[in-house]
Amino acid sequence: MYRTNSLQQKLKLFLVILIPILITQLSLYAMNFFDTVMSGKFGTADLAGVAIGSNLWVPIFTGINGILLALSPIVSQLVGGGKEKDVPEIVRQGIYLSIGLAAVVTIIGFFVVDPILNRMDLEAEVAHVAKFYLAALATGIIPLFLFNLLRCFIDALGQTRTSMVIILLSLPLNILFNYMFIFGRLGMPALGGIGAGIASSLTYWISSAVAVWVIYRYKPFRFYAIFTNWRRPSLHAWWEQLRIGVPIGFAIFFETSIFAAVTLLMSVYSTETIAAHQAAINFASYLYMIPLSIAMALTIAVGFEIGGRRMHDAKVYSYIGLSCGIAISFFAGLILYTLDDTVARLYNDNPDVIALTKQFIFYAIFFQFADAVGAPLQGALRGYKDVNITLVMALISYWLIGLPSGWLLAHFTDFGPFGYWMGIIIGLSAGAVTLYGRLVFLQRKLSRQLADA
Repeated sequence: MYRTNSLQQKLKLFLVILIPILITQLSLYAMNFFDTVMSGKFGTADLAGVAIGSNLWVPIFTGINGILLALSPIVSQLVGGGKEKDVPEIVRQGIYLSIGLAAVVTIIGFFVVDPILNRMDLEAEVAHVAKFYLAALATGIIPLFLFNLLRCFIDALGQTRTSMVIILLSLPLNILFNYMFIFGRLGMPALGGIGAGIASSLTYWISSAVAVWVIYRYKPFRFYAIFTNWRRPSLHAWWEQLRIGVPIGFAIFFETSIFAAVTLLMSVYSTETIAAHQAAINFASYLYMIPLSIAMALTIAVGFEIGGRRMHDAKVYSYIGLSCGIAISFFAGLILYTLDDTVARLYNDNPDVIALTKQFIFYAIFFQFADAVGAPLQGALRGYKDVNITLVMALISYWLIGLPSGWLLAHFTDFGPFGYWMGIIIGLSAGAVTLYGRLVFLQRKLSRQLADA
């Protein structure tokens, strides 16, 4: 990161940060995409099992990972304020925290997965795939959280291309491992959807190892000497990260968990409906990586400017990101509208599943517009370290407005399972409106404070 003096310079730097993040996020989600697509090619029950397993796991992962995301604004503000000497110890304590959180999630998962699946009205084969898909993923939770923590450090320095290269090296390995363990190739047993979990775990271990090696060996990361001068874990240092990270994590959890809740509520419908829902949500979530990447780039850019008390520059970056999100949403909507049949056939060959998937995709066109506004706004607010009010807004928008309205539409109108998707659209739209109001209020407040000072 470096200071810029004109709109053109800001736009250029923002794109330099954004494009590698976007490629990284698309590649990361491609792992889940190929898990779903390749499991669906193995069988409908495997697609449904991976859908259930993913929708139980993703809210937990994204919520906990949100805590680790706090490292990005912390480091970017320190670098922007010329306090690089404080960075190494913060990253080391973050490493301790990431490993500790991963261990806690693994232990809790061991005791709660069976009771949760037993309470769901699932076919026996679907429940079996979901359980052991999650068990396989559990073996890679520690390296996954460690990699995400180290990636936050790498990206906060503006070195987003490094993360991109690591993931681009890992993606082909993930596809290869899926090929081996899902379909039983190269001497491995054919495990269907369960094999997708094994493939993901192996990929997490490799990605984490490469990230450690790069930070230890290459500039500018080597300058910080992250893996030397270790001190004992510090609860005070953990609290500084948790104070920012926990609200971020819960806000993300409230958003992602509404999708999981919808999938679980749909367990009363047929396996074909569950499979079609998962296929549509999987592709729509893949497109969501675009506004999410804009949000991550905004956190870095806004945090850097706030660290240097350059409020106007932070505001300009916020609106650059928001404009990019809106523009790209129209392109994403066009893709969903024109390629719905092609997308549906990627996931399954069953004509009933294809027809249902196309109907779900139609609703996805509308909620991705709300995402394209809401995600960049969240990223900008994280750059300001404004996270507590955002948490409350997320809870109200998604769980007190979105999910109840979806349940009512599903049960008391002719929408049926599509009513839940209408609820998602309502919730995401409400969230986008309130987040925009919060950003405008915060920018005016900080501008007044700076003027008074």
